[in-house]
Amino acid sequence: MTPRVSCQVLVVGLGPVGATLAGLLADAGIRVLAIDKSNDVYPLPRAGHFDHEIMRVFQQLGLADTVLAHTRVAIGYEFRNAKGDVLWGLSSDEDQLAATGWATSYMFNQPPVDRALRDKVLAAPSVDVRLGTEFSSLRATAAGVEVTAASPTGELLIDADYVVGCDGAWSPVREAVGIKLADLKFDEPWLVIDALTKPGSTLPRINLQICDPVRPTSCLPLGPGRHRWEFMMRPGETAEQVLEDDFIHALLTPWDADVEIDRKAVYRFHGLVADRWREGRVLIAGDAAHQTPPFAGQGMCAGIRDAANLSWKLADVLNGQASPDLLDTYQIEREPHVRTFIDLSIAMGRVVCTLDPEEARARDEQMLAARAAGMQAMPPGDPPPFSGPGVLTGSAGAGEMFPQPVHREGGRTVRLDDVLGSGPWLVSRSAEPAPPSSRIKAVRTDDPILAPFRESLNAWLTARDADAALVRPDRYVFGTGRPAVLLDEWRRALGKAIADALP
Repeated sequence: MTPRVSCQVLVVGLGPVGATLAGLLADAGIRVLAIDKSNDVYPLPRAGHFDHEIMRVFQQLGLADTVLAHTRVAIGYEFRNAKGDVLWGLSSDEDQLAATGWATSYMFNQPPVDRALRDKVLAAPSVDVRLGTEFSSLRATAAGVEVTAASPTGELLIDADYVVGCDGAWSPVREAVGIKLADLKFDEPWLVIDALTKPGSTLPRINLQICDPVRPTSCLPLGPGRHRWEFMMRPGETAEQVLEDDFIHALLTPWDADVEIDRKAVYRFHGLVADRWREGRVLIAGDAAHQTPPFAGQGMCAGIRDAANLSWKLADVLNGQASPDLLDTYQIEREPHVRTFIDLSIAMGRVVCTLDPEEARARDEQMLAARAAGMQAMPPGDPPPFSGPGVLTGSAGAGEMFPQPVHREGGRTVRLDDVLGSGPWLVSRSAEPAPPSSRIKAVRTDDPILAPFRESLNAWLTARDADAALVRPDRYVFGTGRPAVLLDEWRRALGKAIADALP
């Protein structure tokens, strides 16, 4: 007989998005089956950057120190023209922290980070990992979803309450439920070179986009000891041609790069968004749901944000603490966020990918003039706060990410999330006692455990004229107001029918 297994959530694909989702669900006590057609993590880096919000997720998973060993803080990002003039740029101090309690941006080496995520999942008692197992098909049943997969020992049947396809840009799960992709009209071929640097390397320490119409180029320091170049392919060039060693050597010669080539590959940079991210009990996340050109470094970030948003909602639904309709807030909240970064990335890409010399000259003049006038030459990169039934719309701060103050003393660093732990929080400065809740950690800012953070938390509440904030498990603010009112609204949101609010 064909073997049969069951789970609450089947995660298809165990890359960084699937592993993050499986790890967060495991920490919430959900029974997870995770399958991946490969037997090991992908051995070469694909993503090269993540931001402070993603580091906060790694912290939540207990992996921050492990991840930090494979990163370096990104201290700058510049767009330069062929003459070396800075058309647009960002910079940050290496020790400067964002409101989330971590540096704004990190460059990193992906394979060991993927390994750390997968090791966490492999060690989780509530997760069953089946490697070398490939998704084949699915069908809805009265109780959930039946999935057929091809395992090393033959066909495997899986009964799941929910299925999440974290299976990449060519997602078989997405295809199986007929979800379509909207093309945002960006499709460019690039040669990507990853290299190992040698001690004493003098390569640039900041990220560079060289907006040269002869050959648009990205130059990126990755994690320790690694560097990446991306070269836009010219019309008529073939993958076979640009992957030749002599061709690559000629491209790297101007950089005086004493390096060892670790990977060479041709990629097409796309901007795509799925029309639906949920079909009944089947959901998609990461590249299966959206694809982002790399110029803002937000591709993997978007997928991990998906996992953080979706994990607590799935857990609440499966634990009987929320209506299944809560899952519809996933796309309502995440899609505007994703589109903001895709729009930014495409705008950056159009600046970089200009091949016509006259268009490039006009672009340079326009961007240099904007820079001289102190104007923003790129679209805003700050996504809007969440809206919809998953937050208390209209209350100050709703849909924002809640800050994570950091306290340093005697060489020790203490962060708010580590003190308050997982799950939702009710943070109040009111004299009114917070109503008891078995699931929500209610704490007042005058509690001794919050002493190192009291000033920062009170300042945040004061700026929003609020007595309290209810913070969701993904550390976004549900809403602000009186504690009792917030708890009532939270219960209502978790059980509210919202299907007709979908876009």
